[in-house]
Amino acid sequence: MKLPAAVTIYEVGPRDGLQNEARQVPTSDKIRFIDALVAAGIRDIEITSFVSPKWIPQLADAAEVSRGVARPTGVRMSALVPNRRGLDTALASGMKEIAVFMSASETHNKKNVNRTIRETLAAFDEVVPHALAQKVSVRAYLSTCFGCPYEGDVDPDRVVEIVERLRDLGVYQVSVSDTIGVANPAQTEDVLSRVIAKVPLEHIAVHFHDTQGTALANCFVALTLGVTTIDAAAGGLGGCPYAPGASGNLATEDVVAMLHGMGVTTGIDLDKLTEASRTAATFVGHELPSKYLKAHLGKQARARRRAEHGSS
Repeated sequence: MKLPAAVTIYEVGPRDGLQNEARQVPTSDKIRFIDALVAAGIRDIEITSFVSPKWIPQLADAAEVSRGVARPTGVRMSALVPNRRGLDTALASGMKEIAVFMSASETHNKKNVNRTIRETLAAFDEVVPHALAQKVSVRAYLSTCFGCPYEGDVDPDRVVEIVERLRDLGVYQVSVSDTIGVANPAQTEDVLSRVIAKVPLEHIAVHFHDTQGTALANCFVALTLGVTTIDAAAGGLGGCPYAPGASGNLATEDVVAMLHGMGVTTGIDLDKLTEASRTAATFVGHELPSKYLKAHLGKQARARRRAEHGSS
């Protein structure tokens, strides 16, 4: 079994995690969350989205978050942008990295961005070159690569074709995404092997949701194929507003615990990461699905009970 010596965790909790929460999280709490993630050693963080507040009201304070966060040396912070207008606002807010997004299935793409795949790629011609000219890095998400909530199966060859188109546009990395969490390890190997045959490994990331409990298994397959960037959300926050049935993202603690257990380094302090997720749970107002977080909190509770019993 050959695994990478080190893996980059691309943290998406502050954006992909919080965008699907019912509760409006105050800007100060979002900044506190991001600061805690940085303190835990995470060096790649998607902090917000410059999508219209009409569509994603939970992230209406994108400019305030972007201007309010500390930006330590060596930490990359990005924001999602849907179009040239979103890019201009992101640039004015001090962003040095952006992400564009689209789907591999026509129906989900229309639901998500109100455009066909062809129209979306054409719109990127107004975004990506301008961002690059401003010395802003561009990442891309390709959603529904393993299944669509409206169309079902998605042709892997279409996934490969779009990934190549995005790379030709100049994005530095494409996150191949299982938006509704239906991928299985065999399918993950099939799709990623086809992509990797056409696009260098360093330009590929993976993004799994844990709807059916297979996210970690799919990540493991990606690792054995040589992928070294994994998207994850602290606590397992998240879901897609335009993907019915999608549950939270792969929990950052769960994948970091697995990686560390296998001797793969991440540069992340797992205890501090868990504390960041515990804090996030307090301001979203509900328990988070991360299995490692639940086990950690349970262990702390048992230790407190033992201490209380011993002192009584």
